[in-house]
Amino acid sequence: AINATFYQKLNFNFIRDIAPVSSITRQPQAMLANPLFPAKTIPEFIDYAKANPGKVNMSSPGIGTISHLAGELFKMMAGVNLVHVPFGGNGPALTALLGGQVEVSVPSLPSSIEYIRTGKLLGLAVTSAMRAEALPDIPSVGEFVTGYEVTAWYGVGAPKGVAVEINAGLADPKLKARLADFGGAVFALSPADFGKFIADETEKWGKVIQAINIKAG
Repeated sequence: AINATFYQKLNFNFIRDIAPVSSITRQPQAMLANPLFPAKTIPEFIDYAKANPGKVNMSSPGIGTISHLAGELFKMMAGVNLVHVPFGGNGPALTALLGGQVEVSVPSLPSSIEYIRTGKLLGLAVTSAMRAEALPDIPSVGEFVTGYEVTAWYGVGAPKGVAVEINAGLADPKLKARLADFGGAVFALSPADFGKFIADETEKWGKVIQAINIKAG
């Protein structure tokens, strides 16, 4: 959904050329802060950022990544001015946060959940609409910023005209439990509903990408 706008020279169109088969899973990002950051909640974070415009640095794995755009969407919806600091991958972005070179970051929950559990990083919120089963005490951003929701999702598509069937294995309780343990969730939609979801996500991220005027090099 991001790539459809971010990469402007694709020789195919996701919505026109790819038939949705089924969504499979999705996971939230985690809005994290260095433990020394003075704000400990999303409302405190918003207040602090508004009182210190342009002085809060936000790391990401790179321009156009879901971590980057999750932060940009938060900036737009919360009305705050954060400075984006792109790194060459998730590891360096988290290392900068752990070391205090930046104040906040929005990595995937699976990649950062152990840092939250051990207290090495402060989990301000998760970016899904609901709280994550793995971290029920951490709120969602949407509890404070109405309508905010960001998830990284995975699904199956095929060239149009190919006969496909939905994988019934998504109903397996063991799979659901394993995904929940690291912050993910089964995300099973019918082909029609998955197609609508893809179109909605493409429109949503297209607006963010156009608003901040970025594109793949």
